[in-house]
Amino acid sequence: MSDARAVTPSDTSGDGPVDAVTLLHELVAIESLSGRERAASEYLAGRMAELGFADAHVDGADNVVGSRGDPDAPREVVLLGHIDTVPGKIPVRIESGPEGDVLWGRGSVDAKGPLATFVMAVAGVTPAPDVRLTVIGAVEEEAATSKGARHVVDRHRPEACIIGEPSGWDALTLGYKGRVLVDYHARQPGGHSAGPIGAVSEQAVAFWNAANTWAAEFNVGKQRLFDQLMPSLRSLVTSSDGLHDEVAATLGFRLPPDFDVEALGDFLRSAAGDATLELYGAEPAWTSPRTSPLARAFTAAFRAAELPPRFKHKTGTSDMNVLGPVWQCPIGAYGPGDSTLDHTPDERLVLAEYLRAIEVLQTALVSGGWASR
Repeated sequence: MSDARAVTPSDTSGDGPVDAVTLLHELVAIESLSGRERAASEYLAGRMAELGFADAHVDGADNVVGSRGDPDAPREVVLLGHIDTVPGKIPVRIESGPEGDVLWGRGSVDAKGPLATFVMAVAGVTPAPDVRLTVIGAVEEEAATSKGARHVVDRHRPEACIIGEPSGWDALTLGYKGRVLVDYHARQPGGHSAGPIGAVSEQAVAFWNAANTWAAEFNVGKQRLFDQLMPSLRSLVTSSDGLHDEVAATLGFRLPPDFDVEALGDFLRSAAGDATLELYGAEPAWTSPRTSPLARAFTAAFRAAELPPRFKHKTGTSDMNVLGPVWQCPIGAYGPGDSTLDHTPDERLVLAEYLRAIEVLQTALVSGGWASR
């Protein structure tokens, strides 16, 4: 039987007024669904102030923002994680198991663990004299709006950016696929199931099958998942008032780099026939090279931790897709945690991995010339 317990301030894991484990535990315990993040942002702003962040505050979008270093420094590195989570109540607790202590809770992996890693790592280094290290906990990353990232995109021009997402403590993510969402709606007069008019749900299924076929044709010869168009049927709902039958469906498409969204839209509108179609939430895929100063800094950090440098390209999306095209700077995603646990009822973070990630990130900031210990 596992040993479940709460964290107390005596569970110290670092120097300063608040330790790393307590910060993470308290942050995960504050519910912060997309659109309802302010309480968590206010909590983290207070903790960041205790840890020496200047002007730690909640901005107009409800992001939490704080910096260390000269506020007028000509160089800036932004570490942007997200503070919102998807729904799903997972009792927040720490259990001891084969991997050591594990913290359970919604957001422990996606992505309060990476955000807490940013806060503790930056708190434990001294920014270079000409560098400002800015940590942002962005809102609504889990929504199609990416409200938090869009709020800050024109307020910063960093020379490097680290996105807070679970890459595992031993890897850096250099790319995310793009995304577009599609809402389909069809309506027809009601009829008996034995009658000549097919069910309205069959129209939606035919539309979905057509989209799948189009994607399969696009993917011919493309071996990597990152280069493929990946459709998904997110929902399919039918309804009837006795006179008319309706069907509503939502499709999602994960997009490869340099994908022609307009061509996809033209096909889908043709396949939809008389149905109503809306495309929204489009974000391009974005990648950063392994030779960038940021990637080199993490390479040095991994080697210092006696790890082989590992780089990933993910099939999901993140705030990298919003910020990368505008900032045009070296960018990567880093944070502890197993991303296969994202959004699942088993979301949990191994605390030893979290503490190692803090060390790796600090070494990367030093190796990049942005900080010293």
